[in-house]
Amino acid sequence: MQKVVIDTNVVVSSLIQRSYPYRIINELFIEDKFQLCVSADLMSEYYDVLSRAKFARFNDFFIRAETLLVDIETRATKFYPTMTLDIISDEEDNRILELADECKANFIVTGNTTDFTFSFYKQTRIVTPKEYWEYYRPS
Repeated sequence: MQKVVIDTNVVVSSLIQRSYPYRIINELFIEDKFQLCVSADLMSEYYDVLSRAKFARFNDFFIRAETLLVDIETRATKFYPTMTLDIISDEEDNRILELADECKANFIVTGNTTDFTFSFYKQTRIVTPKEYWEYYRPS
């Protein structure tokens, strides 16, 4: 089974529009088609970002976010990275690389092509939601 780390921007997008992030979360994660890998730092970022007031303008955003966070807490596999990286200027993105290294992730799925300017980090392929859905999604 694939091990996947999902960046916060993909989780947010999955709750706002029915595009590739929505399909990755609702058709693959919820159906246990891959192993979602999380850490305490990533879960903290999920909670922090998904509770921002700016998302109130989206219908039922907070209710759907709360439901999704419960699913993630219940279904995802938690890892505890021990290394600290300083590769990317955005500190939060280094936490994603640390998690990917710790869990030996197959993929990091991110919409952040500004900070993730490379295709691989060690054994982990870094892809956009569209790339993951079109080329790598498990059947």
